[in-house]
Amino acid sequence: MANDLHLNLLKQGMAAWNRWRKENLRILPDLREAHLWDADLRGADLRGADLRGADLRGANLSGAKLTEVSLFRVNLTRVNLRGANLSGADLRQANFREADLNWADLSGADLSEANFREADLNWADLTNACLVETNFEKATLRYCRVYGISAWGLKLEQADQSNLIITDYEEPTITVDNLEVAQFIYLLLHSDKIRHVIDTITSKVVLILGRFMLERKAVLDAIREELRKRDYLPVLFDFEKPASRDITETVSTLAHMARFVIADITDARSIPQELERIVPDLPSVPVQPLLQASADEYGMFEHFKRYPWVLEIHHYRGCPETRI
Repeated sequence: MANDLHLNLLKQGMAAWNRWRKENLRILPDLREAHLWDADLRGADLRGADLRGADLRGANLSGAKLTEVSLFRVNLTRVNLRGANLSGADLRQANFREADLNWADLSGADLSEANFREADLNWADLTNACLVETNFEKATLRYCRVYGISAWGLKLEQADQSNLIITDYEEPTITVDNLEVAQFIYLLLHSDKIRHVIDTITSKVVLILGRFMLERKAVLDAIREELRKRDYLPVLFDFEKPASRDITETVSTLAHMARFVIADITDARSIPQELERIVPDLPSVPVQPLLQASADEYGMFEHFKRYPWVLEIHHYRGCPETRI
């Protein structure tokens, strides 16, 4: 429960409250579970306050100082936090639905699992903020500064993410339109190691498709070993389980990163569906089909032969004599 003295001082108005805060810098206000809906707290000095469990629905906190406050699980529906300073605040699981956070400072704050559905965060500063499973559905995030964020598992359906600023204040401004990729784009621009990894992936990865059951394991081992000798990075996709839409998307993503594809069509239960997704759309990625000599070519494969980047089928008896 809130400290009665602190709560009564707050209700006397912001002039009295801020004067008391200035005179008692070492006291951290205890406002836990306080009922402050629709309260006028404009410009309030609430630095370091404990507001856990408080009800701040509809309150006006524009320009308030809320650095390092605890707002864990606090209800802030339709609150006005325009221009407020919430840097370093604990905002985990707080409800900011339909809140006004335009120009707010949220730098270094923990927004994990917080709800910002339909909230306005235009020009807000999210520098170094923690955004884990944060809900921004239908929120507006135009011109937010997102340098140094940690973003994972975000909900961004119908969110306006235009012109997000991914650079620090001292750097030339660079903007992107997707919060989830913002941190990756920044790393790509500023990390030689990341760029080297991307270059390595696109120049060395070879995608291997097939159904490599136990009796045909030697085929897989031979292909992998030959690719490694030639300084390639073999990536195996074994169709031991039934195909699904997720599998098809994964294979397509890997194919887009590959130098070329090796497809063993000897036991082609799933491969036709994946080749149908890969071959027509990737003329720059050669496909080398393999077929065991004792097996028959499946009928649908004839369709792929019209694409110049699908090479002649390589037949093998035991371990394939790889020609790369």
